Amino acid sequence: MQPSTKKAIPKRRGRPATGKDPSRTFRLSDDFMARLDAWASRQPDRPSRSEAIRRLVELGLRSKAK
Repeated sequence: MQPSTKKAIPKRRGRPATGKDPSRTFRLSDDFMARLDAWASRQPDRPSRSEAIRRLVELGLRSKAK
């Protein structure tokens, strides 16, 4: 029997990467979180809190300044 010619790839250590974008952390008041959750619950697809924040930021960036 001939030896295998396939190179062994060593396993990487640690937790595998979950995404390409770095996470951002910021604080929000309880009132703001309640308003955010209420907005998300009124959306047809009921986005997660993170997705709701992304959508509202995108809406704000697309709007024209007064």
